[in-house]
Amino acid sequence: MKIKTLSILLSLILTLTLISLAVVLTLACKPLYYLDIHALHIPETTGYTISEIKANYDAVINYSLSFGNAPLEFPTFPMSESGRIHFKEVKNIFNLFKYMAIFGTLAGAAGILRQRRKQSYGYLKLTAILTVSLPAVIGATVALNWDWAFGTFHELAFNNDYWLFDPATDPVINILPDAYFLHCAFMILVLVILGSIICGLTYRWIGKKSAK
Repeated sequence: MKIKTLSILLSLILTLTLISLAVVLTLACKPLYYLDIHALHIPETTGYTISEIKANYDAVINYSLSFGNAPLEFPTFPMSESGRIHFKEVKNIFNLFKYMAIFGTLAGAAGILRQRRKQSYGYLKLTAILTVSLPAVIGATVALNWDWAFGTFHELAFNNDYWLFDPATDPVINILPDAYFLHCAFMILVLVILGSIICGLTYRWIGKKSAK
């Protein structure tokens, strides 16, 4: 019973770690946005140059990825106080994912070593199931109604309406179309599913190896 409990706990840790890593990697994947600059015709719809768009976008990403307390400053865009508060709240959320990724990796590695000594690998199968089930539910929700899913996420994540930017005071919203966030959601889902596949294949490989 003790081993089973440890396997469930380790599976939960690994699932949260895989999700956190997927979120952080997607946030850090600037090329995804650079492709969207052209795919979504952002220069044509906003009137900004590609270099200006990249510079201001990079400022948001670098700020969100950092662990320091330096304030967000845009190279060319103004920013309202409510916008500054919102980006601070966004950074706090990403900090949570970053810490979960770091500590989850360390705790997961320790748990994997422990279970390896016990020759217990059931946690891999459970992790594969958990990490594919969550993307399936989220993916279905996104596919059915992205606008509702996007709005609901913000209403749950934030206790104010500062995420409803006014382009006149926070023009950064003009270079961050909803389609880009949809692409981010798909990338997160793909990375999580990839983690699920790796866990499942590893479990099968170990099973076949043990059978021999």
